[in-house]
Amino acid sequence: MAEAVADYLKVPLMKAIVKRFADEEVFVEIQENVRGEDVFLIQSTSYPANDNIMELLVCIDALRRASARRITAVMPYFGYARQDRKPGPRTPITAKLVANLITSAGANRVLTLDLHAGQIQGFFDIPLDNLYASPVMIKDIKNGFDMNNVTVVSPDVGGVVRARAFAKRIDADLAIIDKRRERAGISEVMHIIGEVDGRECIIVDDIVDSAGTLCNAAKALMEAGAKSVDAYITHGVLSGSACDRIKNSALRSLAVTDSIPLTKECEALKKIRVVTVAPLIAEAMQRIAEETSVSSLFNEIP
Repeated sequence: MAEAVADYLKVPLMKAIVKRFADEEVFVEIQENVRGEDVFLIQSTSYPANDNIMELLVCIDALRRASARRITAVMPYFGYARQDRKPGPRTPITAKLVANLITSAGANRVLTLDLHAGQIQGFFDIPLDNLYASPVMIKDIKNGFDMNNVTVVSPDVGGVVRARAFAKRIDADLAIIDKRRERAGISEVMHIIGEVDGRECIIVDDIVDSAGTLCNAAKALMEAGAKSVDAYITHGVLSGSACDRIKNSALRSLAVTDSIPLTKECEALKKIRVVTVAPLIAEAMQRIAEETSVSSLFNEIP
């Protein structure tokens, strides 16, 4: 991601050493003068989440102590975003904790992509720009689908707002899958709200983790008469046996962004392909550096 962004902006990557001591402590050394500079630090806090978060914090501290003028933490994937509220008594709100850590380490602002929950923006006491992958995905959909026969599908009730906005952008019908989750990581599809018979269905969501919900949704749509089922998911966490589930599922294809590097197993799977958001992130970084509008960026991508 960092290399692709640097290529787009036609600037070299900053030289730095990030290594581990024998006891796995993180050590960072910035090998260039950054005094008075506007620095963008690119790090997704995906697996291994704790190691990547610690690397990010130590790098921010190193840059702050090196007198960087402004430090922007560019986090294409914001880890712990799903822990954004108390689901029960005596449980943490870890997304808020991570926001506090990033702020305390010395970041001046944050740039991220498709936050799992919009309220996380309020967890930060510094400016946060939340980009959306939908314009990039919509462009890809328009190049590969018959737009007269597409139905956008939300895999659960919680994703209706996202799916509705997506459907509106491409002037498509909307369907919703009503499911009941019996326990964490296990989902049961109940029924489909909307017409999908004979339609090319596109499931949209922000995160695919174990892929259980996604694969169950694809199965239910095909059983309801869908012509085909494809998925566009921003963050491909794809943990555990997710790749095997996708391989054996009713999905025709799964498109994810490069916010999280794919494992070798997932890279080798023909059903999974990557839609790059590096130009989107690079353009946003350019606008932040130039102090121009970032929000207008979403109106300029067809």
